[in-house]
Amino acid sequence: MTDKRDTNRLIHETSPYLLQHAHNPVAWFPWGEEAFERATAEDKPIFLSVGYAACHWCHVMAHECFEDEEIAQIMNAHFVNVKVDREERPDVDEIYMNAVQVMTGSGGWPMSVFLTPQGVPFYGGTYFPPESRHNIPGFPHVLESVARHYREKGDNVADVANRLHEHLRAMTHIDALTDDLSETDFDGAFQKIRSNFDFQNGGFGTQPKFPNSMNLDVFLRTYLRTGNEEALAMVILTLEKMARGGIYDQLGGGFHRYSVDSRWLVPHFEKMLYDNALLAQLYTQTYQVTKQPLFARIVRSILDYTRREMTAPEGGFYSTQDADSEGEEGKFFVWTPQEVVDLLGEEDGAIFCRYFDVTARGNFEGKNILNIPQAYEVDEDAIARGGAILFDAREKRVKPGRDEKIQVSWNGMMISAFAQAYRAFGDSVYLDSASEAARFILENMRTDRGLLLHTYTDGRARFNAYQDDYACLILGLIDLYEASFEPSYLIAARDFMEVMIDQFWDDVDGGFFYTGRDHEELIVRSKNPFDNATPSGNSTGAMALLRLGTLLEREDWRDMAARILHLFGRHIQEVPSGFGNMICALDLYLQGAVEVAVLGDRDREDTVALLDVVNKTWRPNVVLCGGSDPVSDAIPLLKNRGMIDGRATAYVCRNFVCSEPVTDAEALEKLLDE
Repeated sequence: MTDKRDTNRLIHETSPYLLQHAHNPVAWFPWGEEAFERATAEDKPIFLSVGYAACHWCHVMAHECFEDEEIAQIMNAHFVNVKVDREERPDVDEIYMNAVQVMTGSGGWPMSVFLTPQGVPFYGGTYFPPESRHNIPGFPHVLESVARHYREKGDNVADVANRLHEHLRAMTHIDALTDDLSETDFDGAFQKIRSNFDFQNGGFGTQPKFPNSMNLDVFLRTYLRTGNEEALAMVILTLEKMARGGIYDQLGGGFHRYSVDSRWLVPHFEKMLYDNALLAQLYTQTYQVTKQPLFARIVRSILDYTRREMTAPEGGFYSTQDADSEGEEGKFFVWTPQEVVDLLGEEDGAIFCRYFDVTARGNFEGKNILNIPQAYEVDEDAIARGGAILFDAREKRVKPGRDEKIQVSWNGMMISAFAQAYRAFGDSVYLDSASEAARFILENMRTDRGLLLHTYTDGRARFNAYQDDYACLILGLIDLYEASFEPSYLIAARDFMEVMIDQFWDDVDGGFFYTGRDHEELIVRSKNPFDNATPSGNSTGAMALLRLGTLLEREDWRDMAARILHLFGRHIQEVPSGFGNMICALDLYLQGAVEVAVLGDRDREDTVALLDVVNKTWRPNVVLCGGSDPVSDAIPLLKNRGMIDGRATAYVCRNFVCSEPVTDAEALEKLLDE
């Protein structure tokens, strides 16, 4: 067991995840030169363990193995042990996760990798138990076997490491697609993604089932492009099923990370900022298209949860909430019928239990995850009363742990979510939340040279930012500008774009590297092309180049976006399900942006009427600018434009052709729907 008298080098870190291991008997090192120098000096392999604070199985392996004195003795005797928080060092995580997937055919966390003193992997896996079980070797056996192999068969280890290193290098090389991209590529991508759709439960595949927000975004865009009703129906089915399932926190709002079953019933209970940011955007957009009240309610619940649980007092959004509390996964979220009846009384308790599927048998280890298996008419007041009472009672329970790192990329996504929701619903607290987060990052998470820093914890910003940090923040600042017409956001976005291009752009082959020119040298430098749980830096970069390039009339930036899309064009054609956000950028590239400028005082009714036309319906390729007359010189689309006869005026241009300016909301709507 862990003894608080044991203290290792992680005690000096700021990551909550690393600090959880600071009192292990394992002599952990953080990632850095000291660990590699020690491994070289002692000719020991490195054991690299990568995880994150909200990961249930990371906690399990830590308790079973890293807190065990005997296992720690083996680790300390034969290895230099390095612990990494994947959210602090996604560059390290990506490289070695690719290696584990090559070696084993699968991946996940906790990630367990064995490296040469030069940092090259030669063996790896994920979770290892303390004793062999379920065809997984026990961790002590793995440690002793790897140590013996390294000691007695060094040439073989070197050969495996060299071949794997070459394979990882080859993975970073991307052959550009030379042919032009067309509407056929977008339509073909939709059909391939559709082939994996679950028409019964929504979503993709069987189990486990992830939200896949970006692929649903492709479906929504398909409907808006072509009028394909099936594409819209698939989005609606998925969002309705998720909103009724256990993956959605029916009391507190927000979504858990994924469902272990195909019905969205039983989640892994951790909550991630990025999932909720992407889902808030998708539910907002789908509401704007369908006007279904359920989707508006879900957006509000996600954002209310984020403001209540995930917002730092000084501004900025926290990263994750754990799955576990009091050592049990999901304990905070589950109920028995007796607990419900004790709180609500027999009559309201029975109504509540029936509606939310709370039974004596239970649906999760004898207890119940609240879900709505079927919709029917019910006493809505009783449900609302019951929900409020249970929420208050739940607040008295021991809460899951929270990782209070503030990360630029995930904050950028949530800034976009709040800004987009403000435009759709007009609630000023959403604009305030987005503005405060942006202010916090701009004031606390960049260097004197204007470079971003990736994370902020306990008053300290650390680590060179990655390319997706820049791209996501730029998109967040664009969304904030479109919501507020505050020119400083656009100026900041421009400045970060120039830094991103300077630090990350590949002048030879095109596309963005994941790490910057000033970053430490790792065993490979990748371009991180896939849209996985979060959008890739290249897809967000392409979207940012297209949108900001339009707003600031930078044709060179739009050309760079085209180069990215052509670079990954073959991937879009062959494996579109892994490039959902890239396909959305392709949609903007192929369709071209619709430029809308609205001139007028935002407090006047005529200006509000014009902006409502733009804001209340989702048109994904509209790029919006505006302000009072006279307007800022920093925004080219506003130059030489003003109000007509003292009335709020809208200017619409597409494909380098501008329509007559309009002052009437109905006329503007007609122009936008052409």
